[in-house]
Amino acid sequence: MSATQAQSRPHSGAINGTAIGALVLYLALWGSSVFYLYSKGGEEWMETVIIAAIFGLALPAVAWALTLGAKAPAIDVRRPAIETGAVLVYLALYTVLFLVFGLNWAHAVLPEGQGQDMLIMGMKLAVHVVLPVLLLIALRARLAPMFQVRANLQFWLTLVVMGAIILALLCFISPSLQNIEATHTPLTTLLWIGPLSYVWITIEAGLCEEVLYRAVLQTRLTAFFNSPWAGVIATSILFALAHAPGLYLRGGAETHGAAADPIQVAAYTIAMLSPISLLFGLLYARTKSLLLVILLHGMVDVLPNMSEFIRTWL
Repeated sequence: MSATQAQSRPHSGAINGTAIGALVLYLALWGSSVFYLYSKGGEEWMETVIIAAIFGLALPAVAWALTLGAKAPAIDVRRPAIETGAVLVYLALYTVLFLVFGLNWAHAVLPEGQGQDMLIMGMKLAVHVVLPVLLLIALRARLAPMFQVRANLQFWLTLVVMGAIILALLCFISPSLQNIEATHTPLTTLLWIGPLSYVWITIEAGLCEEVLYRAVLQTRLTAFFNSPWAGVIATSILFALAHAPGLYLRGGAETHGAAADPIQVAAYTIAMLSPISLLFGLLYARTKSLLLVILLHGMVDVLPNMSEFIRTWL
């Protein structure tokens, strides 16, 4: 085995100096982001602390316990530096061309409604799934290990327990149920529109984001740093920052985290979104089950987005 190949197979439980350094850097970045939000006034900083406590500490502890003994298969990255560099260049282009110009174009070319949603869904599948897969093919990377399905007993136990906890928490920490009730949708309709909403958001957010950030990016960063935990942390920071330009340019007065100050927006995305990415990153590092993180991602987003789905499709 070559030295490069050896570096692409970090032990799943190894905590090396790189991982410790990444953790220290992350805590400093997250803490300074929360402090910046606090200095701007308002209550957003308190929300980020609550989210971090839940998604950055409590749920990862549950996920760790549920995945004890998981035998995550190694994913070979034959040329870590080259593949990581190519993926990072793609991520930079994606952030500017799609999250800024692409989505702005989609919102301008079609009015809000089913047509716009279908257009955005197609665009998301293209830039999150199709193009990254084509990039990996061009780099001669192995795709099969990243997309394997391992639906064993531990998979189902983790999905059911984590999913139930996430849905229960969202009922308390978000106004999702009140927003759904405000649509005045009959219970008989909710029984079928609810599952459809879950399928939609699982494809739009779960499949799209987890393929790009977990299967493609985190896998490369893990190999590059020779540390799964450094890979999780670096991916979570990039995941959060990638959302900042779109929030800054398209966020309205009613949008959480939107502000005229771009630094404040970046601080909000780091403080609010990176802990959620840490949870999914941990689960993927422990299990290498892309399907698991896709389905759980959908559960995080389904209730907050269901009222909008109902208004669009009913």
